[in-house]
Amino acid sequence: MDDADIVQRIRDLTEQEHSLERTHVGQGLSEDELAQLHATEVALDQCWDLLRQRRARRHAGQDPDDVAVRSEGVVENYEQ
Repeated sequence: MDDADIVQRIRDLTEQEHSLERTHVGQGLSEDELAQLHATEVALDQCWDLLRQRRARRHAGQDPDDVAVRSEGVVENYEQ
């Protein structure tokens, strides 16, 4: 997956997230929808993290393809 693919995936996930939120304005989300929203948010964080990893490696003169998607635990707990 190259940077353009990752950016497109980010766009797709963002649209999914916004669509889910828009369709439920003023209403609560069901448990399934909350789970879907959470999964979408995690996938977005993973994509952004992957893109940052690739850019950092490229900037350092390293191969950007030598990175991998990090787990939810890693990308969701940067501040801890």
